[in-house]
Amino acid sequence: MEKNFEYYINLPYKVVIYPSPEGGYAVEIPELPGCISQGETLQEALEMIEDAKQCWIADALEKGDPIPEPVDENYSGRILVRAPKSLHRALTEKARAEGVSLNQYIVYQLARAVGWTEQRS
Repeated sequence: MEKNFEYYINLPYKVVIYPSPEGGYAVEIPELPGCISQGETLQEALEMIEDAKQCWIADALEKGDPIPEPVDENYSGRILVRAPKSLHRALTEKARAEGVSLNQYIVYQLARAVGWTEQRS
């Protein structure tokens, strides 16, 4: 398949919306560096970022610049981490003291470190 304007414009790029303290919204497509816009309303911001995306892709194609494709965000929830034996031992001891599995303890500590709380749908 030829990777032309139609190919890229139809890819499922992630749009990130930031409410502005002064009112309105800023929007960006993180995979397309510098592809940002804004709007007074959410609808206007979404329309403006679509226009910005089209201009970004057209410009990149015209210049022959590489066009990043959307990142696949399918997360399995499984992470393999290598750690020094001494850290493994310390984590195991802390988990045992808390009466939880090592996995539960590490997940708790990681969530705490990034300020994450479970988001339910």
